[in-house]
Amino acid sequence: MRKRGHGQGVRTGIAALLAATAVLGTALAPAAVAAPAVAERRAQAWLPQPTGPYPVGTTALRLTDTGRQDPWQPGRARELMISLWYPTARPAAGDERARYMEPAAAEHFGGAEGAGVFNYRTESGRTDWSAVRTHARRDAPALPGGGGPRPVVLYSAGLGDPRTWGTGLVEDLASRGYVVVTVDHTYDASEVAFPDGGLATSVFPGMLGTPGLDIGALLRKAMRTRVDDTRFVLDELGALRTDGRLPAGLGGTLDLSRIGMVGHSAGGFTAVQTMHDDPRITAGVNMDGQLHFPGPTGEGVFLSSVAEDGLDRPFLLMGTGSADSGDYHHQPGWDALWQHSRGWRADVTLTGSQHGSYTDAQSLLPQLARQGAVAGDVLRADVGDVRPERAVLATRAYVASFFDRWLRGHDDHLLDGPSPRFPEMEFAR
Repeated sequence: MRKRGHGQGVRTGIAALLAATAVLGTALAPAAVAAPAVAERRAQAWLPQPTGPYPVGTTALRLTDTGRQDPWQPGRARELMISLWYPTARPAAGDERARYMEPAAAEHFGGAEGAGVFNYRTESGRTDWSAVRTHARRDAPALPGGGGPRPVVLYSAGLGDPRTWGTGLVEDLASRGYVVVTVDHTYDASEVAFPDGGLATSVFPGMLGTPGLDIGALLRKAMRTRVDDTRFVLDELGALRTDGRLPAGLGGTLDLSRIGMVGHSAGGFTAVQTMHDDPRITAGVNMDGQLHFPGPTGEGVFLSSVAEDGLDRPFLLMGTGSADSGDYHHQPGWDALWQHSRGWRADVTLTGSQHGSYTDAQSLLPQLARQGAVAGDVLRADVGDVRPERAVLATRAYVASFFDRWLRGHDDHLLDGPSPRFPEMEFAR
């Protein structure tokens, strides 16, 4: 990888903590707040409703890659959890609505070593994450596609974030007629709950303060693992069409000739890097994911292969108002990708936003802040001062417009340039 200038590594809370401890040689406390008294009522929040015409179903699966050793747990085969989200005939009611997180995963996510604290600085133990419900009916039969099989979109979360942290966007895509596959990157994600009750937690918090930690090498390993995970899931989707592991009718709705991918932060990096490495992905969206690695101490800019080589298929870059974000003119990895690519491309920035604005943080954290579970300065640092409902609406509209154009051939022209419907979105040229 070619070195360019100076800067930070992959943009994420855990990565920043790892980089800081590598430089300082000291362990950083993830949050300076005490656990609440037992009698204190825990904060609760709700996801925004999907906007498409279809009710949503969901199912979760455990996958084992018997041909690959787990890079974080040597001697074990690599195991993943994925969820599929898809159109169904009847909406979920009451307790039929699938959980946002399984109870054990929810407790860990909101605890001292979970991504809720490390990546988003929520107060440890103050939120009842297990009470959050999706709008999807678990294991519901799939609704057949009126025009044939449905396009498939993969979703990858940021470094340390679980696959659930993009559910608002994922449910919306499914309600518009897509089958969406969310991938948990085991031992990278804050926690992964398996069907047998096992909980695999992230290795990253335990690395804080490790003497001589090479943050660049660690992040390169994480990215290689994420791409390998994604390519394995692509392999498995072929078998899932016919082997009976999916709810009734779902396998037959998968159109594996039309596959897209979207991700946030390191997940956005994963989306375009996997596009570079695997031609099965037709189009990709990178939501605020840097495309370079740092050096051993967390400083420096070493371009990824996707940035150096570019892409020959469509991609969308979505930046934020974070200090190290913005459009491709302000990011070395994005600039290199833009200049070296040969296919269609667009770059938008959500004004007033911050790094968490393209995740469920944008809708959930303001609700938690009103209940005292998130400090005001933390809320602004996580999601900025853009109106939450506008940020959610814009994110959904631009992602759906992109995939409609490149996976369905339906162009609403939203990505042609600035739109009076979304003055919050700035276009780069």
